[in-house]
Amino acid sequence: MSTNASGLPFDDIRALVAMMPGPDEEARDDVVARDGLLVKPPGALGRLEELAVWVAGWQGKGKPTCQRPLVAIFAGDHGVVAHGVSPYSASVTRQMLDTFAAGGAAINQLCATYDLGLKVFDLAIGMPTGDITREAAMDEKGAAATIAFGMEAIAGGTDLLALGEMGIGNTTIAAAIYHALFGGAAAHWTGRGTGVDDEGLRRKVETVERAVAFHGSHLKDPLEVLRRLGGREIAALCGAILAARLQRIPVILDGYVVTAAAAILHAMDPRALDHCIAGHVSAEGAHAEVLRRLGLRPVLDLGLRLGEGSGAALAAGIVKAAIACHNDMATFEQAGVAAKPS
Repeated sequence: MSTNASGLPFDDIRALVAMMPGPDEEARDDVVARDGLLVKPPGALGRLEELAVWVAGWQGKGKPTCQRPLVAIFAGDHGVVAHGVSPYSASVTRQMLDTFAAGGAAINQLCATYDLGLKVFDLAIGMPTGDITREAAMDEKGAAATIAFGMEAIAGGTDLLALGEMGIGNTTIAAAIYHALFGGAAAHWTGRGTGVDDEGLRRKVETVERAVAFHGSHLKDPLEVLRRLGGREIAALCGAILAARLQRIPVILDGYVVTAAAAILHAMDPRALDHCIAGHVSAEGAHAEVLRRLGLRPVLDLGLRLGEGSGAALAAGIVKAAIACHNDMATFEQAGVAAKPS
């Protein structure tokens, strides 16, 4: 990131958001034109046709590609776990990263099935962020640096990015972000996460209420919401979404926690998610309402609430199918099939 006159790290982020490009309309038009020639009735492939146009517009290619799809998972630890907001201890975050590395998690199987690359990023596991009920999760410099890390994480090259996360306690963090951004009752945004019982849910709601009340007047700025209430994985996800936009890479968002990162950027600029789709609607919390507020229509609704990029990976399989159908189907002329008279 460039250095700005004020020297405030968040000003660099704001400057990058202001630089976001729009879609390539010519590429979109090319896909729409070819779609009209394919050997099928107009609109017969439904949303697959829309997805092909979406990918082409953001890649800037009249013929969209999916040669290097990537699932990127960001993992972090949270001080808020000390309040009993999860039935699992913070050590499970590290254990799950080991499981990813060994190929034993659900996301490993999904990536193998759909031929997706997988990268997992450890964001200082073992060093939890601040307890958001009494201090900021991160300072501005640390939050900005973590956003920058997320931006660099996709530098290896990809033409379709699916985002996931891992972090015990992070559904509480996501609920606090939504409560701060959208208002209403904390209970409305707070779900059972990894399976808390009724008493655990009560503690979780109370923790979200206390956190938002503690930071109160500082939560009008979305980047302050991120640094005060967020986590390192959410900051890095913000960076990855932003970098993908600047590099013209279409993005598939996973569930409740990944969408919290997206909501921060949307609060900064409603255009910030135009290159994103929601892979699925989660069973966690009020995810369906969040997606509605962000203008995102999910590709899938399978009752998932696992995280780790699972819903985004499944949706990536659908996007790959959409691209293959568009690029490799015959036209009426090639197939020797009579087109519908105009």
